[in-house]
Amino acid sequence: MAGFTGRTSGLIKYNDRSLKDLTTTPASAGGDTGAVVHIKTLTASSDATISFVNGASSVVLDSTYPIYKIEFINIHPATAGSILKVNFSDDTSSHSYDLTKTTTSFYARLDEDDSDAQVTYNSGNDLAESTADQEIILNTNNNNDSSCSGELTLFNPSSTTFVKHFLVSANSDGESSRCFTTYVAGYVNTTAAVTAVQFTYGGANIDAGTFKLYGILDS
Repeated sequence: MAGFTGRTSGLIKYNDRSLKDLTTTPASAGGDTGAVVHIKTLTASSDATISFVNGASSVVLDSTYPIYKIEFINIHPATAGSILKVNFSDDTSSHSYDLTKTTTSFYARLDEDDSDAQVTYNSGNDLAESTADQEIILNTNNNNDSSCSGELTLFNPSSTTFVKHFLVSANSDGESSRCFTTYVAGYVNTTAAVTAVQFTYGGANIDAGTFKLYGILDS
């Protein structure tokens, strides 16, 4: 069967991962096409960064899956007005998060009193051949009930032929009692395999929240 590599210690393996590690059956083994497999959950607790690194702590970020998705849920900053950011690495040792990116960014917002409704191209949040962190969501408050949530989709990170496209959508309740939603699309301009993804608030810690990495199986 496509994707199967034989047995190790009595366990059938799919793309070098034992089936005991999969939460759903691969499509090539009779499962559903495009099934989503949970890989790793990281929980923030006053962390400067949260990183998914291929090969570290059971993280898979390689050719096992053509698409990876990271959900971030109720991410709470230590400091009001903090901006959640993301960057990528193709370094297999030191993992410096400074890959060149080109992106576009839009946001929509609406205040709780039904005022100040906007949909705007966010020229201050896009990148043009920049190694800077990509801003995901602006100005999350640090009130007890405030947070941001969303997801990042990364396509074919192990390719050594193409740049690495990614999409981000996120929502927060903002600093000023408003719903604030952002959409980012772009690509990491490298033909080297991307092996790590890192989230940060920059100068502020990530007080709390959950980050979940999933792989999407091929057909």
